[in-house]
Amino acid sequence: MEIIMTIINGLSIGGTYAMIALGYTMVYGIAKMLNFAHGDIIMVGGYTIVLFFPISPIVGIIASVIFCVTVGIVVERCAYKPLRGASPLAVLITAIGVSKLLQSTAQSLPFIGSKPKGITYNFGNLQIGSVSISVLTLITILCSIAVMVGLTLFVKYTKTGRAMIAVSEDRGAAQLMGINVNFIIMITFIIGSALAAVAGVFLVFKIQDVGTTFGAMPGIKAFAAAVIGGIGSIPGAMAGGLVLGFIEAICGMVPALSPYTDAIEFAILILVLLVKPTGFLGKKRREKV
Repeated sequence: MEIIMTIINGLSIGGTYAMIALGYTMVYGIAKMLNFAHGDIIMVGGYTIVLFFPISPIVGIIASVIFCVTVGIVVERCAYKPLRGASPLAVLITAIGVSKLLQSTAQSLPFIGSKPKGITYNFGNLQIGSVSISVLTLITILCSIAVMVGLTLFVKYTKTGRAMIAVSEDRGAAQLMGINVNFIIMITFIIGSALAAVAGVFLVFKIQDVGTTFGAMPGIKAFAAAVIGGIGSIPGAMAGGLVLGFIEAICGMVPALSPYTDAIEFAILILVLLVKPTGFLGKKRREKV
């Protein structure tokens, strides 16, 4: 029974990390930048759910996705688009600045403030044979699978998805072929922000407490997942998220390892980078000079 629960918990945690990691890896793969404000998009979504939750949980979820997408578009247009031709260091510093800006803005808002906001909602448990599984855990797993399959099909079979692949491979050539690169990058930010909002929904209902650094650690771990799987690779982000999810689930089942969960996860990250710097499914890219 413990093995079954470990697998279920691993899939639930890993699926959440994978959804966040997909945002990181898509933005890097297409726009060639690391959006370190991605974790704070989760925080924005978390607060949105808390604010709209008294009306209805469904309204809160929908509002969270809409607001996160809006913030993602504004950030991309105002902060990242002017830096298209800038050095990677300038983009990285800007991303960190955007992250701190979002956190500070949230703290300064009177209806948010610096104190964490709580939320209480019990999804109940589902009894399957001798195993009692949280309904929230099952919803998280099913939604994660649906998102991963849907995103894979979208990228592979739609015109916009194929344009994303073209921009990822060679932005200049894609532009010469008539692809609107700015539009494709904006779509990427929209998808990434929506995925961050959905992941934030599961985190909010699981932790039931939202603060201004709510998305910081999940964002860092999701970035680690993207790197482990291969930054820029959609299947890699999924694989990396599941790896970290199972590590957390196993550590949670072993009391002696539980306090060192984060250390073990980042040690695995370092080990993977030492053995295979491109990650599990990442590919070496040749830079044109």
